[in-house]
Amino acid sequence: MVFGLLLRGGLVAGAVYYTNKAGVWGNPEESHKLYNNVKAKLCPYVQKAKKQLPFEVPQLPKAGEMRFLAKHYYNEGVKSSFRFVHMLPCYAGRGLKKVKDTFEDFAKSPAITASEKPATVTAK
Repeated sequence: MVFGLLLRGGLVAGAVYYTNKAGVWGNPEESHKLYNNVKAKLCPYVQKAKKQLPFEVPQLPKAGEMRFLAKHYYNEGVKSSFRFVHMLPCYAGRGLKKVKDTFEDFAKSPAITASEKPATVTAK
């Protein structure tokens, strides 16, 4: 568990470090330059893929559209995170009730069915 946590933390830290070095977190000019650089490097691969696909591939979005989409999905993620934190007491209460009910079910002795009743011996 600790190893997995350290591994995931290292991956996140590495991703943040690499994106910082690439210019994602810099000023808008650096981000725009990075976007155009990535777009230029992807164009040959996109052209090659277009020839092999049976449908038409849409154009890559412009930088302004990318900024809008990034802001939109970032805001949605933040809202969802806060919604989850807001509902966490409710989720915890439901989970604890389910655990309590499960333990109570385990604590009950099993019911005896008709097929499990001992046979009575009749005397003559």
